Amino acid sequence: MSDVAPLTLNEISDAEAILADQTIRTPVLDLRQTGLERLLPEGASVQMKMELFQKAGSFKARGNYLSVHALSPEERSKGVVAASGGNHALALSWAARAAGVSAKIAVPRAADPIRIQGCEALGAEVILCDTIGAAFETMQEIAEDEVRALVHPFEGRLMSLGAATCGKEFFEDARAMDIVVLPVGGGGLISGMASALKLLNPRLKIYGVEPFGADTMFRSFEAGSPQSISQVDTIADSLGAPMAMPISYALTRANVDGIVRVSDDALVSTMRIMSESLNLLPEPACAAALTAVLGPLHEDCKGKSVGVIACGANISLSKFNAILES
Repeated sequence: MSDVAPLTLNEISDAEAILADQTIRTPVLDLRQTGLERLLPEGASVQMKMELFQKAGSFKARGNYLSVHALSPEERSKGVVAASGGNHALALSWAARAAGVSAKIAVPRAADPIRIQGCEALGAEVILCDTIGAAFETMQEIAEDEVRALVHPFEGRLMSLGAATCGKEFFEDARAMDIVVLPVGGGGLISGMASALKLLNPRLKIYGVEPFGADTMFRSFEAGSPQSISQVDTIADSLGAPMAMPISYALTRANVDGIVRVSDDALVSTMRIMSESLNLLPEPACAAALTAVLGPLHEDCKGKSVGVIACGANISLSKFNAILES
């Protein structure tokens, strides 16, 4: 029995009010484009929440802004710190700047240069590290030495609440959905979105999707408790969390009907489809939900109204092309 309290509609509405003037209510797109419609499950209508158009390029802007907003005056004076090679780094840099708070971000040298440059352009101090492991060690050192508030990339009620506002928006703009498919990294997105969607329509079927090389939530569902993996091996770096954690796992387990897995090759194929059919430049994680609809959930989605999310697009053209050519 989990001791993690479920999110409530009042909490989600309060979070929505805080974010109202700070974030974007991203649009929902009908996927009926020539070249894409014929690939979808027979009789299905699919709608995509375009969260890649969010501030800082991903859904993470929501939870990060809530986290910075909740800091005490003393914490604000000390600033925030994080470790990330991706969307969390950009989102925290943006949220800190929006709130007038100092940010330091430890980033692996191998991160896409567009992300490093983006953090610096938003006023964050970037500390380059040899690996993501070293970045997390650096983050801990900075948090202790400078007494900065540590903002976790996915674990925490405020992170889940931020994503829940995205779920509430999606429901309000696409009320007829039968199935919703959401990507899973650490669980910050799905824990919040699924909580909101199930509160608003308990009959909805909600599925998560992970890469085979970073399937911590799939393994956690099988084991019945948060699990870790020894190695992350996927092109979807934004979905590459090596562990599930108590809050995000509990909220996900309570509201999600199942987790499916997809290969890197399938993600690349969907990235190409989204580029050619929708004129988008999606990172691998952004393609995950649609990949599941075209693949392991194809039969489940036949004849259904399906919702998916394009969660982020912080990728350089050179990195995008390199992935498609690999």
